[in-house]
Amino acid sequence: MKKQFIILLILFGYGISEAQQNDTPKWINLVKGKNLKGWEQKGGEAFYRQQGDTIIGQTVAHTPNSFLCTEKVFSNFILEYDVRFKDTNNLFNSGVQIRSTSSPDYNKGRVHGYQVEIDPSDRAWSAGIYDEGRMGWLNNLVHDENARKAINLEGWNHFRVEAIDSSIRTWLNGVPCANLVDNMTVSGFIGLQVHNISKPDDVGKEIMWRNIRIITKNPEQYRTETTAREICTIPNQLSKDDIADGWHLLFDGETTNGWRGAGKESFPSKGWHIGDGELVVENADGAESGNGGDIVTMEEFDNFELLVDFKITEGANSGIKYFITEAYGSDKSAIGLEYQILDDKNHPDATKGVKDNRTLASLYDLIPAKSSKKFYMGYWNRARIITKGNHVEHWLNGEKVVEYERNNQMFDALVAYSKYSDYKGFGNWDKGHILLQDHGDEVHFRNIKIRRE
Repeated sequence: MKKQFIILLILFGYGISEAQQNDTPKWINLVKGKNLKGWEQKGGEAFYRQQGDTIIGQTVAHTPNSFLCTEKVFSNFILEYDVRFKDTNNLFNSGVQIRSTSSPDYNKGRVHGYQVEIDPSDRAWSAGIYDEGRMGWLNNLVHDENARKAINLEGWNHFRVEAIDSSIRTWLNGVPCANLVDNMTVSGFIGLQVHNISKPDDVGKEIMWRNIRIITKNPEQYRTETTAREICTIPNQLSKDDIADGWHLLFDGETTNGWRGAGKESFPSKGWHIGDGELVVENADGAESGNGGDIVTMEEFDNFELLVDFKITEGANSGIKYFITEAYGSDKSAIGLEYQILDDKNHPDATKGVKDNRTLASLYDLIPAKSSKKFYMGYWNRARIITKGNHVEHWLNGEKVVEYERNNQMFDALVAYSKYSDYKGFGNWDKGHILLQDHGDEVHFRNIKIRRE
């Protein structure tokens, strides 16, 4: 009897041990062997070296962003790693790519995909999520002071990234940071970024990564609860936190509800269509309002933040107008301030106007956009327009490119020397409709959403 009891204890103990073992995450170290085995460099020519289980990246002059990438690709996973700069005199922007890719048919092989930011600047958006080579910031930390304080510029920092299905969550030194819902990319490599530099004093600066490990088997079992604000960037969807923050969709991805033709009571019967969750203005050989004509929101808006994803075809011209009034009438396009959408390289309008004030993302015919390389022809780009009182901003793929004040002498002077000089009070109206322009070229829109300020 005693012997049987001992056997039962052994079996019971073995069962517990096995269960515990099954509940223990199976981490895979991504730094193995020597000489960066299992990694390959893409992009620029920054210098990478391995010391034990630590990878060190060093900045080099006259080279674009560099990425040391895993040869393997990963889909659902939990990733952890430690990061530090050599010292506080070696600080520079960096990041870790996840679910990223590089292919010859996209922007000449440029690395693109989600990046978990390493940001030692005063902005302090470390562990925010940036979309490298595509749409810019997806989940910054502008509204989260605790997350911005999490970075330690003098020592090692521990990052945790959970990428499971459409959810990407991050932690920095145990502090919840990003909480993104997005489905642009479901798998890809992991890459260690050494950012390009522009100042001679930044040559030779170093950043270090160690303890890079990943869970790929059943990672959903080991998810961590987060208090970070959820941000949804899946087209035509809102998260519960988006709704709580006051966002609502102007386009639901399926119907034209909330829109009508400019100067009309209903939506155009031709020239526009909906497909694959996109609102598409059709080609009409470049004739302004030559097909269906412009469309406007039923509602009017005053203070707001507007997001619009757009994709243009070669040589296309269009625009997003705001503070629209229909009081003047027009057989072409309704009157209002315009965020220009244009293929600068292939449309002649880019060379007209004054000092490039008809180029992409400019305040059309009034203020030129700051030169930006963050536009991707034939791919999705994100426009952001912010109005608060008389203050207005234009953003393109996460970069502010125009900023101005309305209702002052300088603005009125710009209007006086523009094509809008005959419209009394142009641009100074208190409120107006949002407009998507039909300029006779094929342009795709989606993810159109607005939040009243």
